[in-house]
Amino acid sequence: MFSAYNNTLQKIALMASKPRAHIMPQLAGNPAKRARAMSSMTASESSIKDPFAKYAEYLNNLNEKRERIVKASRDITMNSKKVIFQVHRMSKHNRDEVLDKAQKDLANVTQQYVSKLVKELQGTDFWKLRRAYSPGIQEYVEAATFCNFCRNGTLLNLDEMNATLLPLNDPAHEPLQINVLDYLLGLADLTGELMRMAIGRISDGELDYAEKICRFVREIYRDLTLIVPHMDDSSDMKQKMDTMLQSVIKIENACFSVHVRGSEYMPMLGSSEPGSFLLGMADNDF
Repeated sequence: MFSAYNNTLQKIALMASKPRAHIMPQLAGNPAKRARAMSSMTASESSIKDPFAKYAEYLNNLNEKRERIVKASRDITMNSKKVIFQVHRMSKHNRDEVLDKAQKDLANVTQQYVSKLVKELQGTDFWKLRRAYSPGIQEYVEAATFCNFCRNGTLLNLDEMNATLLPLNDPAHEPLQINVLDYLLGLADLTGELMRMAIGRISDGELDYAEKICRFVREIYRDLTLIVPHMDDSSDMKQKMDTMLQSVIKIENACFSVHVRGSEYMPMLGSSEPGSFLLGMADNDF
């Protein structure tokens, strides 16, 4: 019985070893077939690696471009803020001088910094990189519209802004244009600067100019109130609408206070030409 058991184990071992003994000599004895198998495996690996190498190269180039665009956007933001600060130096005595300087600075921002952004984005699908350059464009819109209002008393529209960018574009490529969303976001920021300008004009006695700013800001807020609910990507805009409303209220309260306080003090002092527009004080020696 024990020998029969051993014979059975030997038969099983022999049967298990037969396929291997049959295949291994076939592979070892046929170098051409083995070479073809190795070549097929190499070709298969190459067909997989090549597309992924292209994907990696595309993503690396995209990341490098994004970094350059972020840098250009920061430069635009920083220099556009300088233009806004320059406009805020304006008073009734140096208006033309300050605005001429601000206009030259704005043209320098366009030629030196916006042009770099245009070169990076023209002819490409720039919506993919909008988040990288949007802050700079918004600040540029704010500076340009602020300068235009202080000089001409009107709103610089989107078509006029894009017309200034056309000379920077290569005619062989699709031109980079400021999109509507970034323009509206920059316009929302403009109301904050106009609020500061209005308070400054009131302190200098230019109540008429402050009231002009008040009407202008109120009109912008009213029109944007009608537009924002219909915007697809309006999360940023909705946040700025609350700030814009606060700016409108501050300008209205400042103008209203001047009128109320002036009407209260002038009859008491018995003069129709007060020396102080806020207190209604006559030019008398006390």
